[in-house]
Amino acid sequence: MHGHDCCKETKAEETVQNDPAAKALLQGAFDKTSRWGETFPGITADLILNQNGTEYKGKATIKSSKETEVSLELGPEGEALLGWLKNQVGMMAAHRASRSFEESDGKYAITFAKELDIHPLGRQICINGDGMNSRYRIKDNRILQISRSMGKMRFTINIVESMTTKDEKFLTTQYVVYYFTPEGQISQVENFTDTPFEICGVYLPGTRRIISVENGEVIVRVLEFKNHRPL
Repeated sequence: MHGHDCCKETKAEETVQNDPAAKALLQGAFDKTSRWGETFPGITADLILNQNGTEYKGKATIKSSKETEVSLELGPEGEALLGWLKNQVGMMAAHRASRSFEESDGKYAITFAKELDIHPLGRQICINGDGMNSRYRIKDNRILQISRSMGKMRFTINIVESMTTKDEKFLTTQYVVYYFTPEGQISQVENFTDTPFEICGVYLPGTRRIISVENGEVIVRVLEFKNHRPL
């Protein structure tokens, strides 16, 4: 995480002015990112969750970016797993739902980090004022790295693989998240592999595999969406 302070927030952050070139770079990547269209009706699907060889069945409904419902056939001991699953489905909806650039990062002051443009993952830009000290690296119209700070938690998302959709947009299929302690040590790693379910040019959640490290052991979870139905 070299360069962590390159976009450090200041009390006068609201006085930061947009750099038009930095904003244009981010908007270009935003426009090339695959999302569901404004006419997306929402979906419901059956779920199968396999955690280290134990299978659970359930259902998921995605109505909008902020409206999701998840159920899972679990005993009382499974509340933590259900919470994890709700978070996964919520993230999918938030990342894929239709929204404008000005509704998301475009409403903040966007600047370049003070560095040379030779990083393998692209030049770094800073989102000023979002409360998370967000930084993105962008190369060839793709965001390849996202770094944020939330309280004492700091993490960086590194995009490993993307696919090109039928409408010539980028859809991430593999990424790795590194979480850091306040002292800068790695506290957790999560490796995501997504295989979307495509129907009529719409790319719905299909299969997601997450390999993570928790409490000193490797956890593998595979989440399958089946029998997709529009709402």
